[in-house]
Amino acid sequence: MSGWEQAFRLLDPARSGMPAGAREVALRAKGFLAEVEGQALFSLAAEASARAPCLEVGSYCGKSTVFLAAGCRVTGAHPLFAVDHHQGSVEQQPGQQYHDPELFDPRLQRVSTFGPFLTTLREAGLEDWVIPVVTTSTRLARSWPGAPLSLVFIDGGHAEEDVQADVEGWAPKVISGGYLCMHDLFADPAKGGQAPFRSFERIRKSAGWTYVTRVETLGILRRR
Repeated sequence: MSGWEQAFRLLDPARSGMPAGAREVALRAKGFLAEVEGQALFSLAAEASARAPCLEVGSYCGKSTVFLAAGCRVTGAHPLFAVDHHQGSVEQQPGQQYHDPELFDPRLQRVSTFGPFLTTLREAGLEDWVIPVVTTSTRLARSWPGAPLSLVFIDGGHAEEDVQADVEGWAPKVISGGYLCMHDLFADPAKGGQAPFRSFERIRKSAGWTYVTRVETLGILRRR
C-alpha cells in the first residue's frame, strides 16, 4: 500500500489519531476549512513530514495550521512553516464579502490575524511544531534557502496573480513523493472563484504530478 493510501485510511476523525483537544481547537478556530479537509491535511502531514518539513501558504487564524502541525507532531521529525502576512486577503478587508469586524485592529487600522493565530497554536499545544513566518508568500519563496518540502498547502490570496505566484513559487520545492494541496477549488463559478481551480487543473495536467484525490474543495497532487 502506498504512503498516500495509508494516509487516507485515516480520514475518519474517530480513527485518525489526531488528539481530541487539538481537533476541538481547530474546529472552533475562525476559518473556512471543512473538518474532512482538515483531517485529510492531518493524515498527509502525518505521513509526509517524516521526510521533510511541510509548509502552508495562508494561515489566517490557525485552523489549517493545527491540522497540519498535529500531523507533523505524529512523526516527530520535521515542523510546519506557516506563511502569512496576517493582514487578511483582499476579500477580507472592510466592506468586502468575508470581512470579520472582530479581526480589525483599531490601533493598527487594519485587519490583523496574528494574535488569534498565536492563541490558536497555544490552545492546541502546538507552538513547538510551527514556525510562523510573517511575510508575503512571494517574498519568502524568492528567499527560501533551498530546503526541500514534503507537503505544500496553498490557501492564500485567491486573485489570479496571487494563486499563480504561490504555485510558481512553491510547487517546484516539493520533493518526489511529496504533496501539493490547494484549497477552494470550485469548478462551478456560481459556487466560488475560479483562480485556484484553474491553477490546480493546469498542474494536474502537466508532467511530473499525479492526481491523488479531491476532498470537498481540497485538491491533492503527488510529485512523481
